[in-house]
Amino acid sequence: MATLNALPENLAATPELLLPLSRWQLTLPLNLYSSPRGMGLATQAWHGRRLQLLAEPAQEKRRLVQLEEDGYRGWIDPQQLLGNGVSCPAHRPRLLDAAAIDALMPQLLTNAMAAMAVPNNYLWGGSLGPNFDCSGIVQRLFADLGVWIPRDAYQQERFCQSIAVNSNCLSLLKPGDLIFFGSPQRCSHVGLHLGEGRYLHSSGASHGRNGIGIDALWASDKHPVACHYRAELRGAGRVQRCHDGSHLP
Repeated sequence: MATLNALPENLAATPELLLPLSRWQLTLPLNLYSSPRGMGLATQAWHGRRLQLLAEPAQEKRRLVQLEEDGYRGWIDPQQLLGNGVSCPAHRPRLLDAAAIDALMPQLLTNAMAAMAVPNNYLWGGSLGPNFDCSGIVQRLFADLGVWIPRDAYQQERFCQSIAVNSNCLSLLKPGDLIFFGSPQRCSHVGLHLGEGRYLHSSGASHGRNGIGIDALWASDKHPVACHYRAELRGAGRVQRCHDGSHLP
């Protein structure tokens, strides 16, 4: 009988092997939900990602899991792992330094424009594509180049090296920086700086666009989406390190 968290590698997921603290690598994409019940999406995990099953709840069909690369937690139906996961060792983070990350920014910007060119809609919790939420596309663009950052916008803001910015002062921004928006109390939106105050982001229909688009921090940009987010500008940040996979509150 397999013991707790000590499964041999590459075993196909079966009900009796879905033990607390066991680790699984996905062979197909998987939705993670924000609660034990309901259809609210927390995030999406793509092929190749690793997750760990946490302690088994007493009365819920869903299981709480933690994604290994970014420490993000959500709920899954364990039946979704059957035929969609193989046992695996713990994730070993690839910890690139600031110079190595900076060298990847031209490719990241190219990939961002390619994502916008594909027909898409805004999707809360979306990180698979072509439908993304704001922080989902940012995380995915970095992850596709081997740079893991946290999942949600407020976590990304805390993770980055802070950069001073306002609509009249853009001189410190570099292409590939992240721009953060929200209330004075909390960051709730993020965009990717393309250069000269223009940023790419995914936003919902309630603000005037449904999907990925480009807006600017300049006051002369009168598009409804640009005006909405410019009024909520909090600051900016630069990715200088890779996330180590630990869980962030």
